[in-house]
Amino acid sequence: MQSFVSTYGRVMDLLPELILIVDGGGTIVDSNNAASEAFGLPRSETTPVTIDSIVAPSVDSAMLATMRSSTVPRGEETQFVRSDGSVIDVKFEIKSMPGPKDAFRVLIAHDITLEKKRELDLLRFSNVIEQTINPIQITDALGKMVYVNPAFEKASGYSKEELIGQNPHIFASGRHAPEFWSGMWKHILSGKVWIGRVENQRKDGLPFHSELVISPIIEASGAVVGFLGAHRDITEQIILEEQLVRSQRMESIGTLAAGIAHEVGNPLTAISSLVQVLQRNVQDQFASDKLSLINSQISRIAKIIRDLVDFSRPSTHIAKPTNLNQILTDALNIVKYGKKVKDITFELMLQETLPSIRVVPDQIVQVFINILMNAVDSLDGNSGKIVLVSRATDFSIEVDISDSGNGISEDAVEKIFEPFYTTKGVGKGTGLGLWVSYGIVKSFDGTIDVSSEPGKGSRFTVRLPRT
Repeated sequence: MQSFVSTYGRVMDLLPELILIVDGGGTIVDSNNAASEAFGLPRSETTPVTIDSIVAPSVDSAMLATMRSSTVPRGEETQFVRSDGSVIDVKFEIKSMPGPKDAFRVLIAHDITLEKKRELDLLRFSNVIEQTINPIQITDALGKMVYVNPAFEKASGYSKEELIGQNPHIFASGRHAPEFWSGMWKHILSGKVWIGRVENQRKDGLPFHSELVISPIIEASGAVVGFLGAHRDITEQIILEEQLVRSQRMESIGTLAAGIAHEVGNPLTAISSLVQVLQRNVQDQFASDKLSLINSQISRIAKIIRDLVDFSRPSTHIAKPTNLNQILTDALNIVKYGKKVKDITFELMLQETLPSIRVVPDQIVQVFINILMNAVDSLDGNSGKIVLVSRATDFSIEVDISDSGNGISEDAVEKIFEPFYTTKGVGKGTGLGLWVSYGIVKSFDGTIDVSSEPGKGSRFTVRLPRT
């Protein structure tokens, strides 16, 4: 090799970049220590090496021709092959050296293999997060969101534009005490991973339950610069767990109810008979009035017992194809002629082509009567509207009964299908109507859901599977 060491070598060898001196034909005539070690270049002029020998096979011919004979502005990327056969990514430039035109040029390359790997890893990580079905959010060290994936947008009901820059407090449901959140922040700010269950609130106000893993993002200095929150949506799981608990509780209460009905029914019949005998023989008006009051209370207890028996024992009625539109119309005709409904407007929105389903008509009509009577009572004698809607889906027939009444508190909604629970005043309700209705619908593999807001009315949705 023609030596350039006396003029340039000392300076070149001090630099970490890969530096090559090439002549007009693309032969490497000199190199610094970093390049010689990387490419195994000989120090002898009798063993010429061309630029072609260190360029990776993947490099196209146009780039190779340019590297042989032209100058290249800063910022071009290509691949070289090291002496051990490994391929490295480089960003390089080629400049002309002082002297005869194009006699010699200097190639300065920066090894960017690690940077390219990091970019590729980041791209893969980004694609995984973007495409995963699990909601993901990334915040800065102060908790402000800097990224959310599409799954998080879907789960929360908010768009990305609405969330970026916001604090996760926007999802607060109020279900967790301040101590819960302060403990979580203390944990993750110390650089530890936090795992727990949280109940957030969607944009539409519905609950969003998730198992949440929060991982601190820590830079090289050890400082926490952000957090990655990975959610697993367990909303449906929570709903199913609550339904299972309710179903098991109802089953246990049903067994208990059968026993109570039997034990109370017999002595109650005896008491009723004695009261009737006394009524026929007593002459005192005061005593007669009191006996009438006793008899009316016995009738009330007897009705409660009948409801308990209806719930606890299997139905002896025969299921048959039934049109729920007709059942709804029959139930409405029974309810709307009462004294309390004179200022109430009823609106029917029934799907005309509603398929028939196999149920016991007398039992299902009782379900809708109970719900309609509760809707009437919720209006408390005031004017308002009750809307009945029927529709068919691919798997079920659905009926919505909504009212513009007083609504039901959140705590009451959770208990509304429990026996003897009522929001009505003392003596105005037994608390068994919705309990019995729940049992009837469940016996046909259906469901009853309720949504309500105090002061804005309630909506009961009955779903019965299509046959």
